[in-house]
Amino acid sequence: MALTGVLVPLVTPFDQRGAVAFDALESLARRVLDDGATGLVALGTTAEPSSLSAAERQAILDVVERVAEDRRATLLVGASSAEDLVALRGRAAVTAALTLVPPFVRPGEAGTVAHLTALARLSPVPLVVYHVPHRTGQELRPDALRRLAHVDGIVGTKLSTPADAAAAALLGDLPDGFDVLAGDDAVLAPMLALGATGGVLASAHLATAAFARLVAAWAGPRVDTASTRELGARLARLSAACFAEPNPAVVKGALHAQGRIPTAAVRLPLLPASAASVDAALAALDAVEPAVTQA
Repeated sequence: MALTGVLVPLVTPFDQRGAVAFDALESLARRVLDDGATGLVALGTTAEPSSLSAAERQAILDVVERVAEDRRATLLVGASSAEDLVALRGRAAVTAALTLVPPFVRPGEAGTVAHLTALARLSPVPLVVYHVPHRTGQELRPDALRRLAHVDGIVGTKLSTPADAAAAALLGDLPDGFDVLAGDDAVLAPMLALGATGGVLASAHLATAAFARLVAAWAGPRVDTASTRELGARLARLSAACFAEPNPAVVKGALHAQGRIPTAAVRLPLLPASAASVDAALAALDAVEPAVTQA
């Protein structure tokens, strides 16, 4: 199994009554695939899963799984507990679970490796380790991630870290069959240059085709560095604008402004994005378009 291209971690749209807008969710999923995404992420952190009921999460997964199956797209599902992983049994369209490094408790590298190894043993689907140390509080050095890469049933990582020396060390010496997806949208371009095979990118709800083009450019046998740098810089500015307030508030504001979701609502503890942040994201999106149309 190869994890490549642009995977979009879908927001959860809400209607005017505050209920999940399932039609809008399906439309979003189909639209990003139409525009060049290779896959979808259901119930990732961008979906506000902690604010959803068990019934809502089940229904959301039903919708996204149906789209992924119809389109033969990669499907990752946020699942970080034994209970959530076992619940994926029988869902044939699920490619892998996106499984978070244990947050808050900071179990150390040995405890993290043991925990994820145990989850991989019981999971009915492969795991993609979601490493986001600024949220979890748990750092993992390249050697720890390589140990995880050798565990049966762990096939990759979403690496939400800077494109720094640690990322370079990991990407420069990866075991076969283990892929790295960039998880910090703003540093997608340097992560691709280091060897990431794609990204899980909330910003790619917007300018999906441009993100797909950037990933494809770095995957090709020859890279046009001038145009690729320019596109990467434009998309980095868009990503910075999308994350100016807690995710996914700005992305939802922009999608609502485009008429793609019925409201910009998020659920507490999040608050809706300010008009200024949404306007800035839309302006950054407009600035991406020339890079796409002139290519």
